[in-house]
Amino acid sequence: MKIAVISDIHGNDLALEAVLADIGALGIDAIVNLGDHLSGPLNAARTADILIGRDIPAIRGNHDRYLTTLDPARMGLSDRSAHAQLEPAHEAWLAALPETLAYRNALFLCHGTPASDETYWMEALTADGTLHMATRQSIERFAEGIAYPVILCGHTHIPRAVRLADGRLLVNPGSVGCPGYDDDRPVAHKVETGSPDARYAIVEHADGGWTAAFRCVRYDHMAMSRLAAERGRPEWAKALATGFLD
Repeated sequence: MKIAVISDIHGNDLALEAVLADIGALGIDAIVNLGDHLSGPLNAARTADILIGRDIPAIRGNHDRYLTTLDPARMGLSDRSAHAQLEPAHEAWLAALPETLAYRNALFLCHGTPASDETYWMEALTADGTLHMATRQSIERFAEGIAYPVILCGHTHIPRAVRLADGRLLVNPGSVGCPGYDDDRPVAHKVETGSPDARYAIVEHADGGWTAAFRCVRYDHMAMSRLAAERGRPEWAKALATGFLD
């Protein structure tokens, strides 16, 4: 059994289409989606239309929550840009997504951690904003009580797989549509994947166990970079063009 795992599309419809085409070319028909679908200065409404049409099992990310619960005046620039594009049907779809989801009695889906859509799971920050891999003890602690062989999370946009002490597999597929970002919470920091490619993962059950493989998919990232620049978001334009912020 193979299942494709996508996350953090952030309104990048071209990256999403490329990833869906790659999944189809590999003959994988089962897909799950870990949230943060639309936020960004790109094509939120078209991205929503693609996802709604595919009816992929999905959960709500932190930015999906902001889009459906905050007044636009209180939103950040990326959420406000996406919100301005959305129709009521798009908002209703987002609002109906669950916070977590169990899939085929084998996969547990969350966006950040099981208890928080804003918390980094496999990464941690120093006081000066340096991003690094979290300690094994911290990673294991968040997984307590999750009785599924595969646990999936997103949020950090960093592809990573960790084998927990009891054999469970924890996987972050990376970001389909946003290869770099900066944030000021909990301290100012930046995340860079170093490549403009669209990313996703494939989890597979074979020979009695689960494994993960990561995919990098080329697409017309410069078209998205130009769009971000036209909409006054140079940091997005740089990240989409290169996978770096500087």
